[in-house]
Amino acid sequence: MQGKAIQQRLVERPVLPRPEGRIEAIDLARGIAIALMIISHAVSGLFGIRQLPDWGLVPVHLITKFSSSLFIVVFGIALAVAFLPRMGEADWSARRLRLMLRGLEVFFWYKVLTVVEMMAIFPREDILDALLYQRFPIWVEILGFYAIALLWLPWVLPLWSRLPLWSRLLLPVAIALAAGWLERHASFWGIEPLKAILVEDANHYTWGQLSRLPLVLLGLLIGEALLRGYWTPRRARVLLSIAGAGALMLLAFFALALGKAETTVDDALMAVARNVGKHPPELAFMLFSLGGALVILALCLQGGAAAARWLRPLTLIGGDALKAFIFHIVVIFGVFRYLLEAWQVYSYPQVLGIGVALVLATAGWIALTGWLREKRG
Repeated sequence: MQGKAIQQRLVERPVLPRPEGRIEAIDLARGIAIALMIISHAVSGLFGIRQLPDWGLVPVHLITKFSSSLFIVVFGIALAVAFLPRMGEADWSARRLRLMLRGLEVFFWYKVLTVVEMMAIFPREDILDALLYQRFPIWVEILGFYAIALLWLPWVLPLWSRLPLWSRLLLPVAIALAAGWLERHASFWGIEPLKAILVEDANHYTWGQLSRLPLVLLGLLIGEALLRGYWTPRRARVLLSIAGAGALMLLAFFALALGKAETTVDDALMAVARNVGKHPPELAFMLFSLGGALVILALCLQGGAAAARWLRPLTLIGGDALKAFIFHIVVIFGVFRYLLEAWQVYSYPQVLGIGVALVLATAGWIALTGWLREKRG
């Protein structure tokens, strides 16, 4: 009987309940991802990774490697919770349009912040090339990923919602393998920027639509599980599964490091801290980054609304991610790099302190603008 039930579950299509309320822990997890990103950007943007002391690389800068995977997975979770239960309803076309308009808004800020990032570092010709997709920025490039994803994912969500469970489980793995093969073997007609946008290229610091899509799909699967179990007695099982998957990935990372005779665990950790295997994604980096991201996500969900209240600054940041991104990029590159010419002016501990202070300042900015908006309303 149990085997038959599993078989039926694998072929069923999702009929998801609507959320019973806002899951503030999702905002907290997104806020943690952005906070780690802010610290990483402050360090790399004002000091430089190559100049970091060993203790700055491991453990400090190493921990920030969880941020990108956590951010993208939470993006998928938010899509699942907010949109999958409403698939097929009369207002779905309006919801799809709102998602696409959000993508255009993100695209606008991506281009504006590209100028902000590059104006203190590059000549105008290089900035123009970046605006025209002849080259790419570094620190704001993840906005380019989200902007493009929000333009085409709304058309894919209805197809995803009609797939049986077994195919939804296999699809992230299949796409990851296909993207890896395309990155290594496909020429994309010699159009390097196109390759960078789709599957990433070693010459560009980009987030490929196909190479990072498995993380979005994983987020959709987790979102489905949360919709089914977050408000039920099955919650502990769901959270344990997320945490267990993350822990297994971290163990696999260390097993992979120990299995290489020419390297040590310290070498493997240093490589991750220096972004080896981040663009294009490689197995060791992704095991570490995604494993840590899932553990953080499970802890946030376990803490729930109470943790979101106790860590209110991070929850505020996660609740308005675009505003947080705009603010910290303008401060780091517009104020410090451009106006103050503060490249490698401060010591590493000072830059690290600036990053932590910037996290709090970002939360304060979001709170202030929210308060002003309420007063005007």
